[in-house]
Amino acid sequence: MASSSSHLLFLVLLCSISSSYPTTGTIPVSVFNTIPHSDPLQRLSHLAFTSIARARHLKNAQNAPTSTTPLFAYSGAYSISLSFGTPPQSIPMLLDTGSSFSWFPCTKRYVCRHCSVSSTGISSFIPKESSSAKILGCVNPKCGWVHQSFDPTTSCQECQLQKTNCTQTCPPYIILYGLGSTGGIPMVETLNMSHKKISDFLVGCSLFSSSQPAGVAGFGRGVSSLPSQLGIKKFSYCLVSHKFDNTPKSGFLSMDPESHSNKKTGNFSYTPMLKNPVRAGNSALSDYYYVGLRRITVGGQKVKVSYQQLSPDSNGNGGTIVDSGSTFTYMNQAVFDMVSNAFSEQVKEYKRADTVESQTGLRPCFDVTGHDAVKLPALTLHFKGGAEMPLPLENYFFAVDDVQKEVVCLSMVTDNTLVGPELISGPSVILGNFLMQNFHVEYDLTNERFGFRQKSCS
Repeated sequence: MASSSSHLLFLVLLCSISSSYPTTGTIPVSVFNTIPHSDPLQRLSHLAFTSIARARHLKNAQNAPTSTTPLFAYSGAYSISLSFGTPPQSIPMLLDTGSSFSWFPCTKRYVCRHCSVSSTGISSFIPKESSSAKILGCVNPKCGWVHQSFDPTTSCQECQLQKTNCTQTCPPYIILYGLGSTGGIPMVETLNMSHKKISDFLVGCSLFSSSQPAGVAGFGRGVSSLPSQLGIKKFSYCLVSHKFDNTPKSGFLSMDPESHSNKKTGNFSYTPMLKNPVRAGNSALSDYYYVGLRRITVGGQKVKVSYQQLSPDSNGNGGTIVDSGSTFTYMNQAVFDMVSNAFSEQVKEYKRADTVESQTGLRPCFDVTGHDAVKLPALTLHFKGGAEMPLPLENYFFAVDDVQKEVVCLSMVTDNTLVGPELISGPSVILGNFLMQNFHVEYDLTNERFGFRQKSCS
């Protein structure tokens, strides 16, 4: 705790320095991959483990100490570069539809423990080099966006005594999540986008973290999210295949602040965005984009998943969310077992790769050594409103070279795959970014609908 206090004190000293909407535009979206493992089995196991840890955090978010649900920087995430400050400083941040609060590393002395890259190699925003950087004041309403149940009358006592020129700042934040944490103080800064400047944009100024070598751009549904602060009515992105990990290839993010029409984008399939029954009383669940997954078919056969698993109950548990910050798709045990068993029962041509399954925790895995063309049952997701998402094989099976043989594994996880007992709270299904490779997906906030079409994103 002593070191954390000194970090925050240093940050206060460092930051103590002295609206309009963006036009439609696109931003490159690149694969952010800092996985330190060269061994393919270790890499696959790491992807599975971090996907489960991410899922457990999203599912248990109602017990989180803040209203944010940050993205894991490890494990096949996607990043965009945003420009903050005067003059502008470009910072890579991870695209996350599962959280709303945005933050970035905020000092040349940024400390990142348990990270695969050196702290000196992490891109940081430097507040003292920006004339528009300001620490968020305690009585600023945006302070309540950072801290749940924040009451300035009790938390900002200095300002209650000193009605004018109060210098008391919004309390520091500590964000805890599946594999680590980050901490810093809230600030407001100019966000430069598409020849427009958005002043007083709320962003977290982090000085230290664990397992978090990059900041987060929150695209969730909360009031502090980037779409909310910018007044964006529609945004979409296209994620390049993970086969381009660690290459210059990139997809794109498009944001439209002026779209108020009911017109659908050509060739897109749409399903309504749903509301969690308790979202109004739970700021964590209200960050998520719920969609109505109604049916799953494997090889053209319906998987017998109960309606109760696919729809939130009166307590808000269950249902399906879309999360760009998760790598592999997560399913509750009951759903996962049905889907996994459907593949196991239908695949007769290949033997199970038991050793790989035990080493990675994934299942089923199949030994496809010597086969030029791998044929596996088709996977299709069926959504409310009739929208169907037939998936390319590379979106739901992960190929791994086990030196002596070639193996493919179902790229989906559940709690007891690698981590502890099942959590029954939160969403039952979390659709991760691996599933969305080479799909152009659209979040139409005006008409409350989620759209998609298959597209080569590179």
